[in-house]
Amino acid sequence: MSQKNSNDLQDLQYFGEYGGVNPSISDSSTYTFISAKTMFDTFEGNTEGCYLYSRHSSPSNLYLGEALAALEGTESANVTASGMGAITAVILQICNAGDHIISSRTIYGGTYAFMKNFLIKFGIKTTFLDITDLDTLANAITPSTKMIYCESVSNPLLEVADISALSRIAKKNELPLVVDNTFSPLTISPAKLGADIVIHSLTKFINGTSDCVAGVVCGTTEFCLSLKDVNNGAGMLLGSTLDSMRAASILKNMRTLHIRMKKHSENAQFLAENFEKDRLRVVYPGLSSHPGHLVMGDQMNTEYGYGGLITIDVGSLENANALMELMQERKLGYLAVSLGFYKTLFSAPGSSTSSEIPLEEQEEMGLGNGLIRFSIGLDDDIKRTYELMKKCLLDLNILDITSIKA
Repeated sequence: MSQKNSNDLQDLQYFGEYGGVNPSISDSSTYTFISAKTMFDTFEGNTEGCYLYSRHSSPSNLYLGEALAALEGTESANVTASGMGAITAVILQICNAGDHIISSRTIYGGTYAFMKNFLIKFGIKTTFLDITDLDTLANAITPSTKMIYCESVSNPLLEVADISALSRIAKKNELPLVVDNTFSPLTISPAKLGADIVIHSLTKFINGTSDCVAGVVCGTTEFCLSLKDVNNGAGMLLGSTLDSMRAASILKNMRTLHIRMKKHSENAQFLAENFEKDRLRVVYPGLSSHPGHLVMGDQMNTEYGYGGLITIDVGSLENANALMELMQERKLGYLAVSLGFYKTLFSAPGSSTSSEIPLEEQEEMGLGNGLIRFSIGLDDDIKRTYELMKKCLLDLNILDITSIKA
């Protein structure tokens, strides 16, 4: 399934203006016309292959959009200046005042804050629930529900959504299923499993070099065009336009995504298995102890593994901070948010990427103070990395040598 998507991406070839192997970058905000009528037709969206203004579209952004549509197996894709630019545009395009959203309770903190704190200005309400409890979800649907929203693998608890089952519920109720696939590009293909709209923060794995912020909405041609409508398109009117220079650099980085995802997953699997043997509280979908392990196995593209994210609970925020500082000092990675970088990144999500979620709700969903989220890097010698990380755990007395030997 994903092999076809990967091949479709590989088969895209764009020649530069002078025959370059990379397409030329459209370094213009506005475009000229020989005919005034052509300008009018382009503004009205009636002209193919003509560009008016880069907030509407540009060659560089369209090249990247085509590549992302090929990656996710959708008809079309619109790129945005951030993942939140993609998420907010989709929600505001679909929902009107008085509407209702059903969302997973474990999602990126920015998405949670937008749904809970911002949408209430427009009378749009959100029910947050355990996305793995399908009966509760089905019972939460009301006549005003307009969307089911989830993440393929959730941030930061790594819950796995059963996208096929969610799609069946969504279709039965004539609702769009919107899936944020940021944590699992290539590993999971939500559109093939029945998702109607797939979102990514391109900032993370797809770009892979932690040097830009970008997003994408993948869906039908009709929906993507509606987002760009000059009169009522949320993508157009909210102005979250990706810069052409960045679009070009992301397109180049996408060409190595399949190699990187395999290595991220391979390294994460090794660390998760070994730290679990050391009796640490490890969460990783590739472990049989993970509640979503079988669901992940059913819907994943096996050649890309279970993803590059793991969490470890070290008991307290004090332990978490001490461990992250020591690992950074010993050059094992960076104490930093985000993910998908070539070096390992680690953060305590309760006080960073999920800090928008109130403490009582963090506790209810199992997001403890001692939880560390690891985005595992592309380390060549992962056994060495494991030994160095374990030494940090032992030096801080987080890991007891006697319990390892027991």
